[in-house]
Amino acid sequence: MTPPRDTSSSFLSPSNYDDDVSSIHSERSDQETDTEDDEVLMGARTSADIRAHDRSVLIEEEERDKLLEESSRRGRRGSAMSIPGPLKKLFSKSFSELPGTSSNAEMGEMSEKGGGKRERRKRRRAKRKQKKDKLMSDAQNGEDGQLMYEMEEGGMKDGSATGDSSETEGSDEIDRRGLLGLRADKAQKRRSWKWLFIHLLIVIGFAILLLISWKLSMNRKGIKNNQKILTNGTALFAPTTILISLDGFRADFLNRGITPRLNSFIAKGISPMYMNPSFPSVTFPNHYTLVTGLYPESHGVIGNTFWDTELHEEFFYTNPLAMLPKWWGGEPIWVTAETQGIRTAIHMWPGSEAHIMEVEPTFLDKYFGKEPLLKKVDRVLELIDKPGQEDDVAEVQDMRPQLIAAYVPNVDQDGHLYGPNSTEIRATISNVDNMLDELFKGLEARNLTDIVNVVIVSDHGMATTDINRLVQLEDIIDTSLVEHMDGWPLYGLRPKDPTHLQSLYDTLAEEAEKNPNYEVYLRDKNMPERYHFSNNERIAPLWIIPKTGWAIVTKSEFDVAEGKEKGLVYHPRGLHGYDHEHPLMRAIFVARGPAFPHAPNSRVEPFQNIEVYNIVCDSLGLEPKPNNGTLRLPLKPVGQHSPETTPEEPDDPPAPLTVTPISSVSSSMSPFVVPPTAASEPGDVAPNVTSISPIEASSAANPNVRPPSAVGVDILDEPNVDRPVVGDDSTLTEEEKSFWSWFQDKLDKVKGWLGGFADNSTETANQ
Repeated sequence: MTPPRDTSSSFLSPSNYDDDVSSIHSERSDQETDTEDDEVLMGARTSADIRAHDRSVLIEEEERDKLLEESSRRGRRGSAMSIPGPLKKLFSKSFSELPGTSSNAEMGEMSEKGGGKRERRKRRRAKRKQKKDKLMSDAQNGEDGQLMYEMEEGGMKDGSATGDSSETEGSDEIDRRGLLGLRADKAQKRRSWKWLFIHLLIVIGFAILLLISWKLSMNRKGIKNNQKILTNGTALFAPTTILISLDGFRADFLNRGITPRLNSFIAKGISPMYMNPSFPSVTFPNHYTLVTGLYPESHGVIGNTFWDTELHEEFFYTNPLAMLPKWWGGEPIWVTAETQGIRTAIHMWPGSEAHIMEVEPTFLDKYFGKEPLLKKVDRVLELIDKPGQEDDVAEVQDMRPQLIAAYVPNVDQDGHLYGPNSTEIRATISNVDNMLDELFKGLEARNLTDIVNVVIVSDHGMATTDINRLVQLEDIIDTSLVEHMDGWPLYGLRPKDPTHLQSLYDTLAEEAEKNPNYEVYLRDKNMPERYHFSNNERIAPLWIIPKTGWAIVTKSEFDVAEGKEKGLVYHPRGLHGYDHEHPLMRAIFVARGPAFPHAPNSRVEPFQNIEVYNIVCDSLGLEPKPNNGTLRLPLKPVGQHSPETTPEEPDDPPAPLTVTPISSVSSSMSPFVVPPTAASEPGDVAPNVTSISPIEASSAANPNVRPPSAVGVDILDEPNVDRPVVGDDSTLTEEEKSFWSWFQDKLDKVKGWLGGFADNSTETANQ
């Protein structure tokens, strides 16, 4: 029988422990710890090894403290149980420390030991803190930046330069790795800058693409939606307007019996008795007013010539540099239309080549002053014949424009050369009327009379000049005090010294009292408000404005005294630019089409040309930009045209009764005087006598005679040898008038055919 086993002792009791074996929870004394630390420190060869040792000690002590704290927490949780679990006993600090296994004496001894351990633990913690502070101080002084970083982050990491790796690597290896790391950082920075540059290029390229897309959308040539569509039976027409300007066509030219087609158009449409231009009544300011609705002072083109004080440049209408957008303010109608989806075709209109607002017309014809009139008709009808919305396969860039604006300079050109009352101008007016007849016939043949709007305007009138109606500028002012002179036949003066402005004005005003044929104004003081000619720095501060038919000239242009002495004739024979409300400066406006659903021959009150922009915009369904005009469609008729409402033809400026022949006439011929009528009695008023200058008489007798060079007017390179002479047809019978109209029509067609044939031959030869 097996003897009973002694249960007084247990395998787990302290008596069965090996005295040489220490528990994992046993603590070394402070002396042992310090001695071991001292031995390591004394045996260390480098500061790196010392720091590595300190690091390992700190890690071990931190781990031991964590184990003790965790064990204490487990002990506290276990004390609440009635029977301690066996696993807790196994993992307790010592079996003798477990409750219920020791006597009271042992418990007291354990309490004393526990108090001593706590004291030692506090000292060790204080010592660790001191070492840690020392390491931090060394790191801050540059000895080990990596160690400082690790400790600030909450602990040291294995494998760091100050940790385990330092135990096997020397300080040289650490320095080498530091240099390699620095080099790698620099390479990384270079790569970062490279990628940043590449991304920046991508962003810039994307921005450029967006800008191009935006510009293309601004310049789109599409078709505006939601428009009323009309048809002529073969094609679809959105609202379409043809705008034609007859430069220099005076309103009373309609009363001379040489414009049957234009008078017929008036009888079927709507028009005022006349339309007033804007001041000054010259070509470029008024043509730009027609298409912007702005006074010249508002759009900035204040004359055919002027000085800009900000640009320090001169605008001269025949200079190619005048076609730069910096001169042209406001928004012309082709820009308004294109930006709202309406395609435009502009034929030689002043300013259309200036790239205004960087928006171009869909079709643009550059200025060519010698273009035959019938070619203009062909061009307009060619544009009308382009495909519209009915053609599904037509290219957008070749589709029909809805606005066609054409410029006709012929009447103005010959009005300057020969005068508004010459035989030559009558022929020119008749030719222009025939051109309109061909255009209307073309529209009628296409069944477009009631589908396409046609608006015919002019920009100003014309007055006859004479050598006896000239003022020599040098006779009334010291021109050496003037820096710039603008305009013509009126003059804007800019003094070299601004302080001389008032004295120059006083001198001119005193001279004007002696000669009432011109007026003097200061832009900022007494310029007439109705001129709307003061709110722009391009307008000179001092102006001499002659009465209609008079002109201010310098001696370099024309020496008045010498001209009178030699019997010269002043050229140009016709001028404009005067008071825009004078009857000789009046222009025309006539309209017909679906946008003008008025009774035939309707008459509206006279208005100024600032209203044309709004009217044309409304005819196309466009939203006009802000402007100086106020009229909108539909127009409001006040009645119909009749002989009673037709204004009287304005008188030309007073002409001298004495006519001096030109120098080419024999010197033996003395000036002749138109005598009074034989029936006149003393005291009776002599009847009005219209004098004819020698140049008018000679040119009427021989169309090949070319007048002297005109001042400020482009002269044709060759005389117009085939110009027909048209006389007053008031004495002709109806049969004679009909035959003459038929003959002129055939003659113009032959000339147009010959001109086209010659142009085609020239182009073929050039190719």
